[in-house]
Amino acid sequence: MSYKVGIIGSGVAGLASAIRLAIAGHHVEVFEANAYPGGKLSEIKLGAYRFDAGPSLLTLPSLIDELFELAGENPAQYFTYQKLEINCEYFFPDGVNISAHADQEKLIEEIIQNTAERPENVRKALTKSQLLYEHLSELFMFSSLQDPKTFVSRHAFKAYRKLHRLGFFQTMNGANASTFDDPRITQMFNRYATYNGSSPYKTPATMNIIPHLEMSLGAYFPAGGMHSITLALYSLAKRLGVIFHFNQPVERILIEKGHVKGLMTGGLSLDFDRLVSNMDIVNSYRKLMPDLKAPKFLLNQPKSSSALIFYWGIGKKFSQLDLHNILFSRDYKAEFEHIFQRGAIFNDPTVYINITSRYQPSDAPEHGENWFTMINVPNNQSQNWEELITEARKNILDKITATLGEDIAPLIEVEEILDPRTIESKTSSAQGALYGNSSNNLFAAFLRHANKSRRVKGLYFCGGSVHPGGGIPMSLSSAKLVAKYFR
Repeated sequence: MSYKVGIIGSGVAGLASAIRLAIAGHHVEVFEANAYPGGKLSEIKLGAYRFDAGPSLLTLPSLIDELFELAGENPAQYFTYQKLEINCEYFFPDGVNISAHADQEKLIEEIIQNTAERPENVRKALTKSQLLYEHLSELFMFSSLQDPKTFVSRHAFKAYRKLHRLGFFQTMNGANASTFDDPRITQMFNRYATYNGSSPYKTPATMNIIPHLEMSLGAYFPAGGMHSITLALYSLAKRLGVIFHFNQPVERILIEKGHVKGLMTGGLSLDFDRLVSNMDIVNSYRKLMPDLKAPKFLLNQPKSSSALIFYWGIGKKFSQLDLHNILFSRDYKAEFEHIFQRGAIFNDPTVYINITSRYQPSDAPEHGENWFTMINVPNNQSQNWEELITEARKNILDKITATLGEDIAPLIEVEEILDPRTIESKTSSAQGALYGNSSNNLFAAFLRHANKSRRVKGLYFCGGSVHPGGGIPMSLSSAKLVAKYFR
């Protein structure tokens, strides 16, 4: 049966949902409050500099290729990428620098040459991460936790047999600290908790699944930068007949007798058989369905961290830096305590610098580099952000200057800032949280909203604030789960 489907929001999950549903023969229309598609996966241009506005790391590109293949197209004609040889450059406060090679033997050699770590410990961690992926990815990333059949599947029974080894009852930091001898390598592996906006000192050790995506399956750079993902999917959706309405925020989801009737936008009521909300789940209920009884327990779960980003056009090139760079805090635990317990920013934050002009020279003038400079910060709780931003900017510049041995401030030619408030307003993300709920407890995976509404027939949800979680691969997976419900 063919349905008339309305999709609210054109983030990567909304685009992927539109593509899958159009391929299945449905009439699909997308309503986007902004003037452009992509949500967080957009771009910023400042003079001669171009920046990817949001997500900066690509893993599991096969999930994007799959969308083109389903449409009968060759993905290589529309979307290309290359595997990174160096996944990240790590800079520690004591002056140690580790180049995280994609080749695992090179990575291990780099680690043992620069630290006191034993190679068998690194191999053990990589093997464990692979084990987690093999036993948990199908369950937690690509299946619905709200479907009872998931828990009696062969994937579930495979996981049950290894339950004692899957890290459910230990924190990420606890597992890593007991694996590694050198605290710097513990910190390096703890960093992956930030990939879903959580603390390594609280999130379960099952999150050690994440390093496998990058260190084993690979990190990639798409030609044209991360924004090319949006452009490729948007173009594919249009070729499939999807209709887009930009600058057209949805005001209400219309419900009649427990069933979707349509949506309201611009004061007009439009009829649809089915609706998919790519809007943050909290705002989906509170703004679009204020009269519906909301699942308060799920909506009130602690939110993930947010980000403070400085888009800097730097008038010089630095050979020490690569595409992805991490300048670690001297006290990682204190940094996360500030984020999650104090709602504040530590005075020595870990700094991430993404420089796409390393791979896409046109993103910066010949003499310079485009620095996407980010720190993890608390979500918006009405802090004095002007004061926090001013202090954080100084601390970030001081840290980079000390690491690179050159005063960075005079080299900044252009600047724009994105903080939790603007993340919240531009993307309708509750409290500016990047990943919806945090994963700072054992049951967090089970406390994300389902992709299909139990309260309203014909209503579905996709994106980083619902199951299976935040980040590009998870958002694409949520779209795939939505499409399964239409069968």
